[in-house]
Amino acid sequence: MRDANGVDFSNFLLWYSQAGTPRVKVVSAYNAEAKTFSLKFSQEVPSTPGQPVKEPMFIPVALGLVGSTGKDIPLTSVYHDGKLETLSSNGQAVHTTVLRVTKKEEEFVFNDVPERPVPSILRGYSAPIRLDSDLTDADLYFLLANDSDEFNRWEAGQVLARKLMLSLVSDFQQNKPLVLNPQFLHGIKSILGDSILDKEFIAKALTLPGEGEIMDMLEVADPDAVHAVRTFIRKQLASELKQELINTVKNNRSSEQYVFDHPNMARRALKNVALAYLGSLEDEEITELMLHEYKTATNLTEQFSALVAIDQKPGQTRDEVLADFYTKWQHDYLVINKWLALQAMSDVPGNVENVRKLLNHPAFDIRNPNKVYSLIGGFCGSPVNFHAKDGSGYRFLGEVVVQLDKLNPQVASRMVSAFSRWKRYDETRQTLAKAELEMILSANGLSENVFEIASKSLAA
Repeated sequence: MRDANGVDFSNFLLWYSQAGTPRVKVVSAYNAEAKTFSLKFSQEVPSTPGQPVKEPMFIPVALGLVGSTGKDIPLTSVYHDGKLETLSSNGQAVHTTVLRVTKKEEEFVFNDVPERPVPSILRGYSAPIRLDSDLTDADLYFLLANDSDEFNRWEAGQVLARKLMLSLVSDFQQNKPLVLNPQFLHGIKSILGDSILDKEFIAKALTLPGEGEIMDMLEVADPDAVHAVRTFIRKQLASELKQELINTVKNNRSSEQYVFDHPNMARRALKNVALAYLGSLEDEEITELMLHEYKTATNLTEQFSALVAIDQKPGQTRDEVLADFYTKWQHDYLVINKWLALQAMSDVPGNVENVRKLLNHPAFDIRNPNKVYSLIGGFCGSPVNFHAKDGSGYRFLGEVVVQLDKLNPQVASRMVSAFSRWKRYDETRQTLAKAELEMILSANGLSENVFEIASKSLAA
C-alpha cells in the first residue's frame, strides 16, 4: 500500500503499539472573499500506564462539505503542508475525500467553496477516535436532516438526543415542564419520511440513547429522571408522528415465508421500532394494531416484537398476550428465556412483585444459570424497578443472591455484581444498596466467589 500510493505510513503502526484512543479537536473557518474553508486539526492521545508520552497517530478522516441546499459541495482542491492537491478524479466531481491527519496540529484549506458549508467529519466512522468539533446544534440538526453519509447522520441524531435528554433531565429535577425541541422532531420526521434511506439505518436513527448511557453522563445517576425523560420523548415523538408510524408498520408487513436477508431484516427492524414507539401511546386503535401484528406474525422476530410493544402497558391485554405466547412457545427453552427476560426488564411500576411470582413459574428453575440470567439478570437491567427508591429491587436481589449462593456460587457472584456501581447513585439509594451488600456479607457459609465481589463492591 505504501509503495503503490507513495504515501508515508510510518506512524500508522502506532495503532498497534500505542495504547489509548486519540482525541481529535477540529476548528473550522470560512473566508467568504477568498472562497476558502479551513479545518484545523489537533490530536492528543491520553497517557496510559507505561506510556506517559504519546506520538501523533496516523488518522484517516473522511470528510465532505454540505451546502445550504442539503447537497454535498463538489471538492476541487485542498491546500495542506505547503502543497496544493487536486481532488477531482478523471474530470468527475468528488464529494468525499480522506484527509490524512498525521501531526499534533495541522490545517487543511479547501478552495472554490462558494458558501459557508457544514462539514461532515469522520464519514463512515473512518477512524476510531473521540471527535470534538465546533459544530453548533444548528449544524447538527442540519446534518441530521440532510447529510448523505448515514453514519454522520446517525451520529448527529445521537449527539443531539444526548444533549436534549440531559437538558430535560435537568428540567425534570427542577420541576420544570418538559418540552420537546421542535427541531429534533423535524429531524426525526425527515429521516422517517426519506424513502431513499436504508430501512435498517432508519430503524437505528429512530432509536434513542439508552437510559444507562445517559445515567453514565450524569455526576449522580438519577434513574427516575432519566426514565421519565426518555419516556416523555418517546411518547411525544409517537404522538406527533402517529400516522407516519402507523403507515410505516402497515407498509412493512409481509405475509410471505420468513427470509433471512438484508432487505427483509431491515424491513422487520423498521416495522418493529415503529410499533414500539406506538406502543407507548394510550390509544385503542394502537392496541388493536399491536394485537393484529402479534396474531398475524409469520415469524418469531415479528411476533416477539409485537409482544414487546404490548408489554409496555399493564392490564388484561398484556397479561393475556403474555400467557398466549407462553402457551405457543413453552417447549422452546431459548424463546421462553426471552419471555422471562422481557417481563423482568419491564418498566411496569412495582414489577418486582411480578418477578417474585415468576420465581415460582414452571418456566423458571433457579438451578439453571440461563434462567437466572434471564429473569434475575434481566430485572437488574431495569433502571426503574431495580433502582426503585423504596429499595424493593435491592432487597429482592439481596435475597436471591443469598439463596443462589448455596446452589451455584459462580452465578450468584455474577448477580451480586449488579451492586458494583452503587456509589454512582443518590444517598438514599447508596444507603439501601450498602445495606444489602452488608447483609450478603453477613450470611452464614458465604462462598468465596460472592464474598470477593460483594466486599470489593462495598469497598469501591
